[in-house]
Amino acid sequence: MTTKLTLTVEKDIIERAKTYAKNTGRSLSELIESYLDSITQDTVNEPSPKLRKIIGAVKLPRNFDEEKELRHYLEKKHL
Repeated sequence: MTTKLTLTVEKDIIERAKTYAKNTGRSLSELIESYLDSITQDTVNEPSPKLRKIIGAVKLPRNFDEEKELRHYLEKKHL
């Protein structure tokens, strides 16, 4: 069952959201409903739908050291 909801949102945000919805072929109501649904899921430690789409897209070596790589990236970026 659907019900009506009244929101107060900055005008420029509404305009951007309407454009985004139109460009993605969805309604603003669908976008908001999807967002509210995603942030209120009862599942703990479950990847988000967006993350599930990309899981497995990159294969990292077994000895991949995330902290070392991040440190190297940040040093390179800021030095």
